[in-house]
Amino acid sequence: MLGAILATILFSFSAVSGARVAKLMGGTEANFWRLCLATLCLAAVAHTFGAGLAGSGFYIFILSGCIGFGLGDVSLFQAYPRLGSRLTILIVHCLAAPFAGLVEWLWLGTTLSVAQMLCGAVVLVGVAVALTPEHETHEQRRQFGTGIFFAVLGAVGQGGGVVLSRKAYELCRLAEQPMDGITAAYQRILGGVIISGLALLVVKRQFLLARTEAVAASGDMSTTEKWRKCWKWIAFNALAGPTLGVSCYQWALKTTPSAVVLPIVALSPLVVMPFARWLEQERPTKRSTVGAVIAVTGAVVLALAK
Repeated sequence: MLGAILATILFSFSAVSGARVAKLMGGTEANFWRLCLATLCLAAVAHTFGAGLAGSGFYIFILSGCIGFGLGDVSLFQAYPRLGSRLTILIVHCLAAPFAGLVEWLWLGTTLSVAQMLCGAVVLVGVAVALTPEHETHEQRRQFGTGIFFAVLGAVGQGGGVVLSRKAYELCRLAEQPMDGITAAYQRILGGVIISGLALLVVKRQFLLARTEAVAASGDMSTTEKWRKCWKWIAFNALAGPTLGVSCYQWALKTTPSAVVLPIVALSPLVVMPFARWLEQERPTKRSTVGAVIAVTGAVVLALAK
């Protein structure tokens, strides 16, 4: 129970700090450097106390990281500066669960009950209510729509990564190879670093090709200035999210039934709200709050229904 509560709080801190650093440095670059730092932390523990790179599920964990930490987090950090941490984490956490359930049903043969399908529909309704736009300009509407696209893509990545992780754990179990949560997180994050690094190279190349005198004179921050403003937030995000947050989550799943852990972690979108108001000065509207409550309720009941 303590691990699940800590994971929920840490994921909320990670969301708010991630949104802040994404606005200062850019989502793709911020995500890459925070994953690099988290990889170093996890590697130190996994190679000292865990299994390191061993295990029958190694390549599946790598693929899981490519989709979850890679596609999922690259998209997540593109959504942060467009939607803010509150709406981004709402979409990702609430849509990842029904998507993962659908993939499990199609690939692993896990059946879905009527109650689970109804809960999935409730989640979608809640997200739709929370995301009803109230923007005035065309540019704001365009940014909002782009943010929703990346957040949904992030949810797809998170859900797909979870299903692949379950497959990797199953391979380790069949081979009678114990796999601890930190080692699994370390093997997964290696795939995430590869994908996020490739994404950063593409972004940097496009930026250099498109850079003109007008862009150069637009007052962009220098690399040194970006790091001066961002390094503390990157370190905090790396520790709160992919390092401590994921470790607490795995610890909770190891010692507590998933029917207890998942409903607690599903409360992350609500826990984010006071932090977002404190750090981002973002006041949620009544409609977005009602939508968030509906979506989180659907996610909690969906977890309990499993």
